[in-house]
Amino acid sequence: MNKFNLFDTVKLNQEIKTYQGRVIPKDTIGTIVEIHNEGEAYEVELFGSWIEYNSQGKIILSDAHSPNAFMETIAVETLYTQQITLVKPASQTVGIRAQLSAILDELSEEKLNQVRDFVETLR
Repeated sequence: MNKFNLFDTVKLNQEIKTYQGRVIPKDTIGTIVEIHNEGEAYEVELFGSWIEYNSQGKIILSDAHSPNAFMETIAVETLYTQQITLVKPASQTVGIRAQLSAILDELSEEKLNQVRDFVETLR
């Protein structure tokens, strides 16, 4: 069973070195974007500073309060359970459609057909 779920927000428990040699500090925030071998490892998108595009189309530093700001992706790394801690579950950070989409991606064709049949009854 997975300790973490797709789209959970996590933070690093320790400093890590990326495959490119960059050092990412402890407490860096990230999001689970892939689950490997039923939770043996996790692909995590790690974030840096808040940034945004200025009127000339160049990226500039920003803050979380700016309506156009987003967090810079600094790395996408394969991490293990002992390297990360849950900050917020996906249910608190992404919408229901994204959660359902992630679940559907993991289902077999047979189960997808069952879900489709059930959803048809809701219409």
